[in-house]
Amino acid sequence: MTSLTDLHALMSRLGHPVLQSAGPDAGSRFADGAPYRFEIPSVEGPEVLEAVVAEADRLGVPVARTSQGSGVMMLTDDDITRMARIGAERGIEVNLFLGPRAAWDTGGQAKLTQAVGAAARGNAMVAACVADALRACALGIRSLLVGDLGTLDVLRALRSDGTLPANLVLKTSVLMPLTNGPTAAIYERLGATTVNVGTDLTVPHLAEIRAATGLPIDLYLEVPDDQGGFVRFYEAVEIVRAAAPVYLKMGLRNAPNIYPSGGHLGVVPKELGRERVRRAALVQRLIEQLDPALAKPSQTSDLGVPEV
Repeated sequence: MTSLTDLHALMSRLGHPVLQSAGPDAGSRFADGAPYRFEIPSVEGPEVLEAVVAEADRLGVPVARTSQGSGVMMLTDDDITRMARIGAERGIEVNLFLGPRAAWDTGGQAKLTQAVGAAARGNAMVAACVADALRACALGIRSLLVGDLGTLDVLRALRSDGTLPANLVLKTSVLMPLTNGPTAAIYERLGATTVNVGTDLTVPHLAEIRAATGLPIDLYLEVPDDQGGFVRFYEAVEIVRAAAPVYLKMGLRNAPNIYPSGGHLGVVPKELGRERVRRAALVQRLIEQLDPALAKPSQTSDLGVPEV
């Protein structure tokens, strides 16, 4: 087993030192003391969630959170109830995307750029997101994925006045650009509970965001092709040191976009879910090898576990 310190010493001896891009571990942690957790995205329904949980058990991967991209409106009440029950039994946060979005709407701009793909076009679309939130929460979900800034503020207000549960997690989407500390601070003021940052940020960029907010940071360690396609496994230790508490999201490069998901895709979503867990197992082994001092990821979420 070769630690990161040993590897850097070896490179220095060979005359090719590795320049450090971040300082030492700042010591930030989740409430249970863990510096990082694993999130498995694109868990599109109860069958996929069951497959992810089974693979996590088989490989010994503590999955703390799953997230879904097709949206609450693409799930039946039974689907949501089953997912909530699995999450509650396993102590896993089950995060569902809200509402319709510009990329699926009749407008044209979102067909040309992903920059507005998750925006809510018009107040009626914001209302649809609210309807999704109310329905999901009534069925036990306590974690929602938000892709629109105004919708985030509306949900914050509804959480504050008791219309939505006080412990509801509002997770911002990677489709809401967050690439600097001031923007992170704005998202926090508007009610975000956990913030998804840009997929291509450097470790110093992540440290700047960490300095601006105490919220957990969500970062794709392997990035879907339509978000850049990066595979950053060997940066994991530096990322955790700079960004903790951080959710390491295991996307997949060279994989199909399955949104909106459904039975017409057959076993593809389940197999993608299993492979994302396997990627998490690879990252966990690598982190433990490169920095044995880092605490292992936890499986217990502070917030967002369904209530059934």
